[in-house]
Amino acid sequence: MRVIAGSARRLLLKTIDSIDTRPTTDRIKETLFNMLQFEVPGIDFLDLFAGSGAIGIEALSRGSRRAVFVENNPKAVKCIQENVDHCHFNEQSLILSTDYMSAINRINGKGYHFGVIFMDPPYNKGFERKAMQLMHDMDYVDENTLFVIEADLNDDLTDEIEAMGYDLQREKTYKTNKHVFFKKRIMA
Repeated sequence: MRVIAGSARRLLLKTIDSIDTRPTTDRIKETLFNMLQFEVPGIDFLDLFAGSGAIGIEALSRGSRRAVFVENNPKAVKCIQENVDHCHFNEQSLILSTDYMSAINRINGKGYHFGVIFMDPPYNKGFERKAMQLMHDMDYVDENTLFVIEADLNDDLTDEIEAMGYDLQREKTYKTNKHVFFKKRIMA
């Protein structure tokens, strides 16, 4: 796995050997960031369920101002730190070694405003639904924040998340998974 583009282009990234993680392939990562190319520069980026940190690192490489990585697996947290060090993104990175619910609350009131929040949780466990519910009223999101959820191809989460006050922006399907994009609904 490598950084696809930007200041850290071509640098190799470490991954962890675990059945609990599914690194996003370079091809899917490249497709994702082609869709996000105008969203990423200059923003705060949240990589929730970060795994190796490859998505947040790609965002930093492509010009994100700061990235917050949230991961509760100690081996994955160590991997994220090594990847951040290798790419020289320490100053722009905050790595939270905790569960996603604690992190969602800890980040509130800390001066972040996320342009993109990326989630790649374990599939079919409902974690993304709970995260979207918890983040809805946090000070670091607004109607301009783009939420991107990597999900199982057969997981139909749109109706539930729209019922929470979000609008579907787009969906990109791949062979075995998909990216679903949402924004917070503007309240009149």
